[in-house]
Amino acid sequence: MKTDNDDVLGLALRRFLSEYLPGQRAFSHNTILSYRDSLKSLLRFAAGKRRVTEVTVADLSPAKIIAFLSHLEHDAGNGVGTRNVRLSAIHSFFDYLGTGWPEHIDHARRVLAIGFKRTATRSMDYLDAAEIRALLRSIDDSSRNARRDRALLTLMFNTGARVQEVVSLVIDDLRLSPPYSVKLMGKGRKERVCPLWPEAVTELRQYLKERSDTGNDGRRPLFINDRGTPLTRFGARLILQRHAEHAAKSHQSLHRKRIHPHTLRHSTAMHLLRSGVDLSTIAHWLGHNSINTTNRYLTIDLEAKRAALAKAGPVTGRRRRSRWRADDALLAWLESL
Repeated sequence: MKTDNDDVLGLALRRFLSEYLPGQRAFSHNTILSYRDSLKSLLRFAAGKRRVTEVTVADLSPAKIIAFLSHLEHDAGNGVGTRNVRLSAIHSFFDYLGTGWPEHIDHARRVLAIGFKRTATRSMDYLDAAEIRALLRSIDDSSRNARRDRALLTLMFNTGARVQEVVSLVIDDLRLSPPYSVKLMGKGRKERVCPLWPEAVTELRQYLKERSDTGNDGRRPLFINDRGTPLTRFGARLILQRHAEHAAKSHQSLHRKRIHPHTLRHSTAMHLLRSGVDLSTIAHWLGHNSINTTNRYLTIDLEAKRAALAKAGPVTGRRRRSRWRADDALLAWLESL
């Protein structure tokens, strides 16, 4: 028979997911779903052959949680990154539990002491100007959704926005008269306004002109799929990958890069940095909470400069001068002019 203390877990989970995350942390719907799935997986693992409703706070011991994380890596085939994402959700819940139910604070502290695993640092791929042009040129004007795809990818590069921010846009979020801009809703429900380049405005105007369903309803989704429903972030990713694969046929450097929506975000940051835009402006442009996040682009750019310097060779020291030798064929051609 369950005691009142056993019911704490269900009550805490309900309030955590339905009140705390959306209300106090202002997490997006997708982030809340990710937290929910992490905790649901943990509950199923802890329940074993029992019903999930029988699991209590005491069942979610540090040892059980460590066993769950090990199961993710070795049995479920998840990587260290996924393991750390699940642990982050668990940490967040137990931090909330210890705050709201002080009788469990010692338990919460022991769970919060479970550490994250180091992950290998992957290089950050981004596209240079020539690769962006190749990507946009790869869109066949005769295809059904050419206008939408070009407007989508141009806007993603212009704003450097997260893919969810872009697919969540409605028509009224655009300002297509000077000064051109778009209103984005970022993490933590933080709103920011990003300027639009004239090229992006042109693509968006042509796309909206081609659509016949907009009418006077500015709350219509900006980007829609073939069924007329809002384009999802998975749909946007498939669009980008399809055109990237096509562009790679004529632009070989694209074969060597992992291209996904965040690649365009990185590309925007690098483009702005190399254009002389300061880091604080780039941080606001991308919706970073901390400029420390933006600093990594500066590190990447310094690495590119070092590589260029190495190719250029030393600027000090004596170099042997090659003697000038006459080229009879060249001299004959010059004499004939």
